[in-house]
Amino acid sequence: MNIRDIQEEIIRLKKEKDICILAHCYQNPEILEVADFTGDSFALSVEASKTTAKTVIMCGVRFMAETVKILSPEKKVLLANGDAGCPMAEMMDRDLIAQVKKSYPDYTVVAYINTTSELKTICDICVTSSSAVTICNKIENDKILFIPDCNLGDWVSKQIQNKEFKLLSGGCPTHARMGIEDVERAKAQHPDAKLLVHPECKPEVVNEADYAGSTTGIMKYAKESDEKEFIIGTENSIVTHLQMECPDKKFYPLSKDCVCHNMKITTLTDILNCCKGVGGDEINLDEETRIKAKNCIDKMIELG
Repeated sequence: MNIRDIQEEIIRLKKEKDICILAHCYQNPEILEVADFTGDSFALSVEASKTTAKTVIMCGVRFMAETVKILSPEKKVLLANGDAGCPMAEMMDRDLIAQVKKSYPDYTVVAYINTTSELKTICDICVTSSSAVTICNKIENDKILFIPDCNLGDWVSKQIQNKEFKLLSGGCPTHARMGIEDVERAKAQHPDAKLLVHPECKPEVVNEADYAGSTTGIMKYAKESDEKEFIIGTENSIVTHLQMECPDKKFYPLSKDCVCHNMKITTLTDILNCCKGVGGDEINLDEETRIKAKNCIDKMIELG
């Protein structure tokens, strides 16, 4: 079977078996083409909760599939490729943060959505990269323990001067690959281009940006801007997607090394096997974990 044949079979089977396919925007174009919804991780989970489909396939990484299950416990949720994990989500566990909380008992624990369901159970509230500043501003406590991404936390803290932030040493290895030398090189090569970066990047990179924001925010900025050239400081698939959607503009990767390998291991064959009922990794959460993790997410929705 060629790519088009596999895509057509996936589309046929998902209609026949009442399946909703979610694809994170870091996925390859051939996967986005068969998805019912594409976008950032939390937005996909919300869309999944609204669909009437009985089965949801997540083309992304494990914490994203867990979030779908948290919000839609009645649905069968499959992670298209069971090996697709997120190093940032997995670098801090429940036991570690429980110990850290003992040292900072009067701090509100704010967890980036890119965390495991288990870790969310002992956090006070979740945030996304697009909602983090708004939500942290609304938290009544002026002491915040922000986990796990210290780069995102640093970016948030600089915009909220009246609160004290405690950051731990965690973050996204993919975005951390980019440094000031990449910025200097890219700007020298493309002096007229605007630099758009994700706040998971190192502070030295974010400080040089013309715009810093979520993946969705970066894409919106680039599409709506009157400028014609952009250096993109996030996962390199976004360069491809933007170039396809805005053929009259030019997009350059900040670094050729900004590739999330966990996102790239999902294939059309993985999705096809899920649709056939012979592949994927079903997500199951015990009800106590699900409820506690959902409380963390519900507070985000309330304040966001």
